[in-house]
Amino acid sequence: MLGTVIAASAQAQLDEYQVKAAFLYNFTKFVDWPPHVFKDAADPIIVCIVGDTPIYAQLESATIRKTAGSRPFAVRKVSDAEHAAGCHILFIGVADRRRIPSILGGIRKSGILTVGETPEFIPDGGVVNFKLEDGKIRFEINLEAAGQAQLQISSKLLSLAEIVRR
Repeated sequence: MLGTVIAASAQAQLDEYQVKAAFLYNFTKFVDWPPHVFKDAADPIIVCIVGDTPIYAQLESATIRKTAGSRPFAVRKVSDAEHAAGCHILFIGVADRRRIPSILGGIRKSGILTVGETPEFIPDGGVVNFKLEDGKIRFEINLEAAGQAQLQISSKLLSLAEIVRR
């Protein structure tokens, strides 16, 4: 019985992170980064994952040989804000929730789309936060944080999000 519960829980978590990985990939189609974050048109869009989270493997397998527009797509793990230089999207998982303020504080105006999955992520200054509502993955966007990061978010993406002004 317990094995069935654990297997069902693992499957639900896997599905959740497959959806979140798809969102991360698709965010690249609806966000414009400031020109200074890319050296040239061939630079990849780099998604960095902080800590140990199932989204890394899901995103890596979902984006093999995919591009974001004309740019290659790359996924890498980082340990902190110092190692986030060169990242275009930075995902901070629930396991690192206590480090969110220090990580975000180190990259606030750097042109990085920060994405999290905890209730405190938006109040701490994150740009996009995933949340589970009625069994579905939803997301909220902090427009002030996006502006500080010099990111332009498409109205199409904004229409799908809960907008937070903090």
